[in-house]
Amino acid sequence: MFEKLKEVEEKFEEVERLMSLPENISNREKFMSLSKTYNELKEIVDTYREYKEVKKDIEENEELLREEKDPEMKELAREEIKTLQEKLQDLEYRLKILLLPKDPNDEKGVIIEIRSGTGGEEAALFAGDLFRMYSKYVEKKGWKLEVVEANPTELGGFKEVVFMVEGNGAFSKLKYESGVHRVQRVPETEAGGRIHTSAATVAVLPEAEEVDIEIKPEDLRIDVYRSMGHGGQSVNTTDSAVRITHLPTGIVVTCQDEKSQLKNKAKALKVLRARLLDIELEKQQKERRDLRRIQIGSGDRSERIRTYNFPQNRVTDHRIGLTLYKLDSILEGNLDEIIDPLIASDTAEKLKKVI
Repeated sequence: MFEKLKEVEEKFEEVERLMSLPENISNREKFMSLSKTYNELKEIVDTYREYKEVKKDIEENEELLREEKDPEMKELAREEIKTLQEKLQDLEYRLKILLLPKDPNDEKGVIIEIRSGTGGEEAALFAGDLFRMYSKYVEKKGWKLEVVEANPTELGGFKEVVFMVEGNGAFSKLKYESGVHRVQRVPETEAGGRIHTSAATVAVLPEAEEVDIEIKPEDLRIDVYRSMGHGGQSVNTTDSAVRITHLPTGIVVTCQDEKSQLKNKAKALKVLRARLLDIELEKQQKERRDLRRIQIGSGDRSERIRTYNFPQNRVTDHRIGLTLYKLDSILEGNLDEIIDPLIASDTAEKLKKVI
């Protein structure tokens, strides 16, 4: 590990040197690339340097302990060594975490697809609840949300809603939401007061850049039509809605949220790229099946990941056995209370593999 840290520090110092050169300062693209590398390495290097300083302090105190005659000074040195050794252990643990391989998609934006599952209208209402929960979470994070496609129901739910989230590190947080979400509550339409169980599926896809996925124009069939509102009435006088079919895979993406055909096409292509990237990532994951035995971080959408129990104000994440009796708060977008423990559990499992 320390050989690796030494290499990282040397690379960091070289990047620092390159950033100070006039020819790189004047080259915007080059400077941005160097800045990105600098920021990626800085926390590791700062922590490593702190580790070396603490280790040096321990060695100085140990030398003092050997040479000092005064009992009081020797006792102070022992206490200092004990405190410093605890700090050294914490820093070593942090360094192990910082050296873990990063998910290359973590800093990307995401495309989230919510679909109602078993449970009819109640499942559609629950899909609407999930959409509002994520909308509030995105707002709290200061990110940006744009709806791409929505299929609302009469009672205010959604059969399907697809939206984009733009924000630094959005995928690193929201990737843990992929899977089957289950709700237990008494539907408004239930006269007998019985608790029903319904479900909705959530798919979280990293936003794909053009360099990630190449889409050939000849592989696309693009249809345009008039945007339709709730109940089927036309809400636009021009053919602004766009339907893109990817012929090799049969994937169909529609977008009618914008009044501009060009904007709808651009959004639909973003969703298509994300879905194609997801297929490619799934292929890679299947090739490394042994690394996917633990559900945390796998994003397997066939798995039930969470239950929302309204009568008990309880939410349970089944992957880590976390239960919180604050469902009302979670639905208001305070999702970090679930996501942060998931990240911690995922990190611990990765550390086990590395060790």
